[in-house]
Amino acid sequence: MNTQDQHDSRRPRLRLRTGTRLPRLIAAAGAAALTLTAGLATPLNPAPQQAQAKESKKVLTVAVAQSVDSLSPFLASRLVSTSIHRLMYEYLTNYDPADNHAIPALATKWEPSADKLTWTYTIRSNSKWSDGQQATAEDAAWTFNKMMTDEGAATANGSFVTNFKKVTAPSATKLVIELKKPQATMAALDVPIVPKHVWEKVGDFTKFNNDKKFPIVGNGPFILTDYKADSYVRLKPNKSFWRGAPKFDELVFKYYKDGDAAVAALQKGEVSFVSGLTPAQSAALKSQPNIKVNDAPGRRFYALATNPGAQAKNGKHFGDGAESLLNQKVRQALFMAIDRQTLIDKVFQGHAVEGEGYIPPRFSTYFWKPSASQELAYDPAKAGRLLDEAGYKKNGDGKRVEKNGKPINYRVLCHATDPNDKAVGQYLKEWFGKLGIGVTLNCLDNVTDPWLAGKYDLAFDGWSVNPDPDFVMSIHTCAALPATPKDTGATDNFICDKKYDELYDQQLAEYDSAKRADIVKQMESRLYDSGYMNVMAYPNAVEAYRTDQIKSIETMPKAAGNIYGQDGYWSWWSAVPAGSSGESSDSSSSTGVIIGIVGGVVVLAGAGAFFAMRRRSTAEDRE
Repeated sequence: MNTQDQHDSRRPRLRLRTGTRLPRLIAAAGAAALTLTAGLATPLNPAPQQAQAKESKKVLTVAVAQSVDSLSPFLASRLVSTSIHRLMYEYLTNYDPADNHAIPALATKWEPSADKLTWTYTIRSNSKWSDGQQATAEDAAWTFNKMMTDEGAATANGSFVTNFKKVTAPSATKLVIELKKPQATMAALDVPIVPKHVWEKVGDFTKFNNDKKFPIVGNGPFILTDYKADSYVRLKPNKSFWRGAPKFDELVFKYYKDGDAAVAALQKGEVSFVSGLTPAQSAALKSQPNIKVNDAPGRRFYALATNPGAQAKNGKHFGDGAESLLNQKVRQALFMAIDRQTLIDKVFQGHAVEGEGYIPPRFSTYFWKPSASQELAYDPAKAGRLLDEAGYKKNGDGKRVEKNGKPINYRVLCHATDPNDKAVGQYLKEWFGKLGIGVTLNCLDNVTDPWLAGKYDLAFDGWSVNPDPDFVMSIHTCAALPATPKDTGATDNFICDKKYDELYDQQLAEYDSAKRADIVKQMESRLYDSGYMNVMAYPNAVEAYRTDQIKSIETMPKAAGNIYGQDGYWSWWSAVPAGSSGESSDSSSSTGVIIGIVGGVVVLAGAGAFFAMRRRSTAEDRE
């Protein structure tokens, strides 16, 4: 399992860089959970026994490689956390699992005014909070207004509301959002709507993690009933969920710090699902009985991020990034020193596509790649000449030196539990070494602290990208920087470029889909030329589940899609237990997804978490 697999690309991160920045074990945890809670001695189940033996209770256990950073949707940025929030709370809209277009969720319809500055949403009347109260437009208005007026509440998703002028709820079923200027993401506001009557009692949103009182009140397909930090998350089905209740009796996400342990648990039937598999793990599982391996194009990128000189909005610089990396020619030279095809062949062993632009090819509308003349292709000789031109020539010992005369030695943040980081790191040592540049791998369980402090030179990074790219593009704007060096911003790695910001504002206001896509591609081009984000690969989603525990489960997209870390709740909600009669009786769903999962428990068992941060791979693979 790969622990660095997922950041929620929709939100600012509390950096854990795996994405942690890229925790990949979460998906595995889901499958594992099915068997795990029933067959292993855990805080959830003190008496070990095989899951299948307990036929009266169907538990789906998902092994995850990432621990929850916060159960507060206002703070969480890790993929595991944001994935759980999708199960707990409804958003205004959802994404169709077939082709990612916006479909009804809490809102049944939405329409703009002629000038596109006022959006009116009709809120469904058949959604209730799990404590019995009706979910209304007032809950949505309160959620957005809180984010607009409380900086702490805007930590994770503040970029979605910065352009909001006013939000009101004229009635229980009518929500009105007035904008300062047109905003193209109004059908893709990836913000969990919370119950006002519960959250209005919260004082400091920067400190409230929503993890003290259970069950947690929500209106999604699952209700979170229990949680233990760095161990597990447990959920049960919301039987009054408007789209239909899940078919499993419990859903558990269990954290595994060690990927091999998670895979072993899957083989033993102690968990139902595992994600972020290495090539060796995938190959071994394909020959195992009652196990199905899903290997499909992923929604994330795997990159080497550069410290551009950490800074805050107040103009204060901090951290200790190498001065040489402030030179664009140096950053571009590092691009040309990396043989991406070798990484695909040797590290990912074919379970990935060579990296180019920022948006993965799975999202064809926004996918961009450099022209032949623009491409920073593998060329060690040219890389050496660029370094010479930048003024960083080799000394008598064959070492390139900083302006202060000290040999250049870049510290690379990597995730201690991510085998890909370590493998790629060894290649970087070899390739950069031939240029006269030293490399020190700083592999940590928690890469967040040094990342937020700007105390790194390079870092393995990665995000899970959403169908709408706004969020993953916003994390490189000046507005995403922390207010002061002591604060935590939504920024990925402190990039602040005025031209990029101008393009970001243009795409946000552009309603013509083709024109907007062109602007997004211009942003990707500028990001590429800057050399700050070296996208090396687009990893496949490689995951596995037990067919003697899970009869069927929805991938997203339906054709060659992933199970874990989806843009929605489709996988766990649709899952049908093995031995079940099958389909849901609800045929009215516009998505055509099978209604499954009656109960859910997420267990994070410290040995191999698979959930990743929504935001950064390095920071815990942000979603």
